[in-house]
Amino acid sequence: MSDFTADGWAIFVAAVTIVSLVFCLLLLVVASRRKLAPGEDPDKPGTTGHVWDGDLAEMNNPLPRWWMWLFVLTVLFSAGYLVMYPGLGTYAGKLGWSSVGQYQTETRKAAADLAPIYERFAATKTEDLARDPQAMAIGERLFINNCAACHGSDARGSKGFPNLTDNDWLHGGAPEKIEETIAKGRVGNMPVMAAAVGSAEDVHNVAHYVLSLSDSPHDSISAQLGRAKFTACAACHGRDGKGNPALGAPNLTDKVWLHGWGEAAIVNIVSNGKTNTMPAHESRLTPQQIHVLGAYVWGLSNQPQVR
Repeated sequence: MSDFTADGWAIFVAAVTIVSLVFCLLLLVVASRRKLAPGEDPDKPGTTGHVWDGDLAEMNNPLPRWWMWLFVLTVLFSAGYLVMYPGLGTYAGKLGWSSVGQYQTETRKAAADLAPIYERFAATKTEDLARDPQAMAIGERLFINNCAACHGSDARGSKGFPNLTDNDWLHGGAPEKIEETIAKGRVGNMPVMAAAVGSAEDVHNVAHYVLSLSDSPHDSISAQLGRAKFTACAACHGRDGKGNPALGAPNLTDKVWLHGWGEAAIVNIVSNGKTNTMPAHESRLTPQQIHVLGAYVWGLSNQPQVR
């Protein structure tokens, strides 16, 4: 697709647009000057000579002048529009308007209009904000508009997208950590560990050991054999498998499985690794909005008593 961003395409689009406008005017001029032969029937002048169903004749009347001048004005309006606004390739137009600029202007205006509302929430602690019905109503709309596409409208997530209604947090569930995650985003990276673990059989055994940590169904013999090989994973997940929030390494001793449960899912992630990205929202939301949204997300798993 890189070919379509070359300067040649912009010139091509501009040329086709201009030629199309000129062609419309030429077509009108040619059509207005064309003289058709009179009809074969001298008793029916002003026809093109085409007759259907025996007596249905096609008339040869000129275009109404109001229609012709309206057509001309339409072409001239189009030309003026293309001078003032973008439309000819990369030409930005005399007014310098752009959809991006319009969006930014409207966003700034909306932020200014909403600033007094958010200002009231800015100095309020997350725990108190989560009990404020008005703040939580705003937080819910922010969540639906910015987070629901991945985490779901009920915030329960899906495979690869964390459930925000439980207390399982990869990077910690403190209010400031939640706001930091919303603002800066996160990149979770599970490296390919098959070579560090050993053979395919060792990976199989490690998978069963990981299952045993959460008391999930597993083969106890394979789990015992995999325990020693789990040392390759302990650097991130800890020797006890309880994870490390500083690294975003998940707790393997609970029964929360972000990327699928069972031996096959664990073998797959050990063998192929996994990278997950939580996009940053600090360019989309103001700090005050992030504070309200963070309080809403915190409240999903802490269930505060709403006043």
